[in-house]
Amino acid sequence: MFIDSHCHLELLKDIPAVMGMARKAEVGIIVYNSVNFDTMKLALKLSEEYPEIKVALGIYPIDMLKLEENEIKEQMDFIRKNKKKIIAIGEVGIDLMESSDFEGQKKNLELFILLSKELDLPLFIHSRKAEEKVIEILEENKCQKVIMHCFNGNFKLVERIIKNNWMITIPTNVTNSEHFQKIIEKVPLSNLLCETDSPFLHPVRGMHNNEPANIVESYKMIAKIKKMSLGEVEMEIEDNFNKAF
Repeated sequence: MFIDSHCHLELLKDIPAVMGMARKAEVGIIVYNSVNFDTMKLALKLSEEYPEIKVALGIYPIDMLKLEENEIKEQMDFIRKNKKKIIAIGEVGIDLMESSDFEGQKKNLELFILLSKELDLPLFIHSRKAEEKVIEILEENKCQKVIMHCFNGNFKLVERIIKNNWMITIPTNVTNSEHFQKIIEKVPLSNLLCETDSPFLHPVRGMHNNEPANIVESYKMIAKIKKMSLGEVEMEIEDNFNKAF
């Protein structure tokens, strides 16, 4: 069984067809990371229709900056209400490429850190152009259950992730990403998960509309670099997933 640990199904046009392709590719778990209130509701709905879909509820950092305090409270309460239906908090974090409002994003991330501890759930962390700052916040808050989504920081920061025993996802564009190939080489397999980030990060450069069925490309690259069989990687990633969630 293959596992896609992070995707955004609302951006895919034909979800029944996408799920059919995923099943043919032996993708047994697909983690839908929400980014706003609408996708939270959709993720829960789809998880009732497709048993493979597991849910992470959260608010994308840029979306969260646009919310009033009462809206944030409403959505946090919605997550609490649905605790038994979800496996993680996400996608949350800080993005300094899309917004320079670090303090606002830090405050919002810390709200989700508190929520993750309250609910005893792991965090899917977005950290674009804010990798070191995000790690510092997570360390200061003594976060233990963390999945670093598409982490693009340098290898000194990667070493801190390993030291904290957090997880790093390997996206499907690893096929043409020297950075993620080096992460596979340097990071213990026990700290790795795989993701498509569908519909983004297609394994073929220039192609769009990535989907969960392509997750095998991340597994293949891990097997190649770690000099393991695909089956061995499949079992190890499943074990990692079970430990993380």
